[in-house]
Amino acid sequence: MCFSAISSFSAGIALTAVGIACIKKTRHPSQHLFACIPFIFGVQQLTEGILWLTLPQPDHIIMQRAATFIFLFFAEILWPVWVPISLLMFEDNEPRKKVQKILLGVGIIVSIYLAYCLLSYHVEAKIMGHHITYIQNYPASLRNYSIISYGVATIAPPFFSQLKRMHFFGIAILVSYIVSEIFYDHYILSVWCFFAAIISMSVYIIVSEKTDKKQREYPEIYVK
Repeated sequence: MCFSAISSFSAGIALTAVGIACIKKTRHPSQHLFACIPFIFGVQQLTEGILWLTLPQPDHIIMQRAATFIFLFFAEILWPVWVPISLLMFEDNEPRKKVQKILLGVGIIVSIYLAYCLLSYHVEAKIMGHHITYIQNYPASLRNYSIISYGVATIAPPFFSQLKRMHFFGIAILVSYIVSEIFYDHYILSVWCFFAAIISMSVYIIVSEKTDKKQREYPEIYVK
């Protein structure tokens, strides 16, 4: 599969549009964070589009560094917290809420650790073939723990949701991660985020169904 500036910008524009539509579709504060997921992924993909354009240009080192840090902020620091908390706000079931709170706790811990690493160790983005690889000299001794914790925080929450369609969302994210790990090992961060961004378009369907259900249950609240 070939990735490029055009792919990143196209995905970014489409996702921001879907994200805006999702946000407009929401009728309750509990849906807002989840509805923002495609929009944030859109901004993240636009940031990687900037990297595609600036990495071949040595004169744009400042913009390269800024775009690299912004992309890694979204990928490694924001998502481990945003995903579990957005699904937590969806929950009405108390036992499921407890599970989502545990996953959120894991996300906060891994996010703090990765934020420390991002600020303390050398990071660099490079174009290799038709992909962008992110070189991160983080402590090797904690690498496996951080990968597992990151996966738990970002992939597990949909499987514990009370919404059935959310389970399919989680399966799609998990499959995309496995495919990225097998076929794009050296570029997994970039490729998996690209796949996850595209999959996040299904957020619109989930938000729409949730809103329509609420409208049927409480028509007096959802006045158009």
